[in-house]
Amino acid sequence: MMNIPTMNNKKLEQVLERIEKNVKLKTLWDASNTMTVRRLGMTDHGKTHVIIVSNIALKLLRNLKRAGIMPDSVKDYNLEYEDSEIIVFLASILHDIGNSITRDDHERMSVILASPLIDGILEGLYTEREKTIIASEILHAILCHDTNCKIHTTEGGIIMIADGLDMEKGRARIPFDLGKVDIHSVSALSIENVNISYSKETPIMIDIQMSNSAGIFQVDYLLKNKIDSSGISKYVSVTAHVREGKEKKIIEQYKLASEEKKGEDK
Repeated sequence: MMNIPTMNNKKLEQVLERIEKNVKLKTLWDASNTMTVRRLGMTDHGKTHVIIVSNIALKLLRNLKRAGIMPDSVKDYNLEYEDSEIIVFLASILHDIGNSITRDDHERMSVILASPLIDGILEGLYTEREKTIIASEILHAILCHDTNCKIHTTEGGIIMIADGLDMEKGRARIPFDLGKVDIHSVSALSIENVNISYSKETPIMIDIQMSNSAGIFQVDYLLKNKIDSSGISKYVSVTAHVREGKEKKIIEQYKLASEEKKGEDK
């Protein structure tokens, strides 16, 4: 079961029920992990990842609402706020399914695969016009969840940041254990906890606890790029810290292998 706080959003509850029964979507999550984790030695991009992202995304959206900041689907199309939660949730769980086909250009592959899935999931919950608008907003957020596409909606910015905030060390454990030792895996293993809180001045306050200073790479390079590209950076603050005296050693030694040498070893 997907542990998603619906906050009495009845349509979101119905969407969740439909997703729980959707064999095709569950299979695409599994196939995405086959490609990314097993074949490419990357971090999780399947069901566990998208559940984490969807929970974070809904929290970010609700923090903005609490501050009186309405999402663009509400402002531009006069939809209900509850409909923006549907947009954010479905974009979260569908944003990476294109990895089942290819990692390169996976955002566009996700859009192709997600379109008919969205149509089926929303059938009967909305008028044809509403369903078309909501699907368009979801697909925009999916396409732009990485930093190669300009975001034009609050919902899209939320998905981009939420995707970047799934950075706690458990996600990096598989590739690290399989022998992938680089700045990506080591820095990811340095992230202990990510906490999101709220204040009137800054609706999205992100506090990141690290076990090793290498985690700064995750924060200052990967997460920063996503926040800066999100279109909602003015509502976000980030603090990262290692507790005094708690610096943890992750690797004993790192040996640099040139690309030429790697080629000889193949």
